Amino acid sequence: MWYFVSPQVVFGEGALDALDEIQGERALIVTDATLVELGLVERVVSHLKRAGIEAHIFAEVEPDPSVPTVKKGAEVAREVEPDWIVGLGGGSAMDAAKAVWILYERPDLEPAEINPFVPLGLRQKARLITVPTTSGTGAEVTWAIVLTDPVEQRKMGLGNRENVADIAVVDPVMAAGMPPRLTADTGLDALTHAVEGFTCTWHTDLTDGLCLQAARIVFQYLPRAVEDGSDMEARERMHNAATCAGLGFGNSMASIAHAMGHVLGAVFHVPHGRAVGLFLPYTVEFVAREAPDRFAELARLLGLTDGEGEPAARALAQGLRDLIRRIGNPLSLAEAGIDRESFDGQLDKLVDDAFNDTQMVTVARSPSYDELRQLFICAYEGRVVNF
Repeated sequence: MWYFVSPQVVFGEGALDALDEIQGERALIVTDATLVELGLVERVVSHLKRAGIEAHIFAEVEPDPSVPTVKKGAEVAREVEPDWIVGLGGGSAMDAAKAVWILYERPDLEPAEINPFVPLGLRQKARLITVPTTSGTGAEVTWAIVLTDPVEQRKMGLGNRENVADIAVVDPVMAAGMPPRLTADTGLDALTHAVEGFTCTWHTDLTDGLCLQAARIVFQYLPRAVEDGSDMEARERMHNAATCAGLGFGNSMASIAHAMGHVLGAVFHVPHGRAVGLFLPYTVEFVAREAPDRFAELARLLGLTDGEGEPAARALAQGLRDLIRRIGNPLSLAEAGIDRESFDGQLDKLVDDAFNDTQMVTVARSPSYDELRQLFICAYEGRVVNF
């Protein structure tokens, strides 16, 4: 038995106008200080005012939101008593909003206790709206929450189907101001969601089409969005791709590139999309040695090859590398600016934490501890995976 979970999705230019029609008294916008400065928060506030809703702002979310931050946000929520929580921003802000909402509704829970197996009983106090301002994480339509434990320097994968948003507002105008590097990083996040959602062992008929279409859009439109941020056709298509990929992998699963990316971000603070996109070609090559069929099928559907088996899967890995290079992102950890001494000093932790990451559950070829260690080394040195 499988579940497919989705918010109501309002998308396209002008989607923000949907906020004019919601009903309620108070809203707490969970966001970051940069979006306040850029005026994006004020756009949302103005729409909420038209709906007669009093808006309060918690703008303390940091990249890779931490447990102390969401606990502080929940305290603000208890003071404000909103009937809407609005997650405004990239994946960090939207994940934080989900956690703030849960802790507001369930003050008896610790963040680490948020899991798929415990009924949360949400929507007694508030509902959730997500408004993405980047085109990559898909967090607007998923129930996954990633929080950082600053003490243990690790990322925790949390969430429950109940905490999916009620309404996702996917308006490309909100992402139009992204600089090229952020556009590239978040676009690779969407692509990794699409590839891993299509190839993981939990993929289904309902998720395959979403992941495939997202991957097609990213290959076609991400270079345009990076090269010309004013290209609104590319912006809109990338915003849609991120949401499609979110629905796809959010209802199947991610995989090994995410497990490796999570720990790299926690230890070396590499942006999430840059990290998972960097690891993706290496993990494709590794898994394809024993389970190439899904990768080969995706490569054919994307027009990268007409072959089969491992050679076709490797054509997918090469297509990914070509795209990453075209948009100017690093193809190795050394290129990403991590010095060898620091990498070697943290390698055991990287392997330990990735090995225990929840995203390892759906890998079509599970690595041994030593194989995972070699994968990290290949990704550091930029070597093709042949084991």
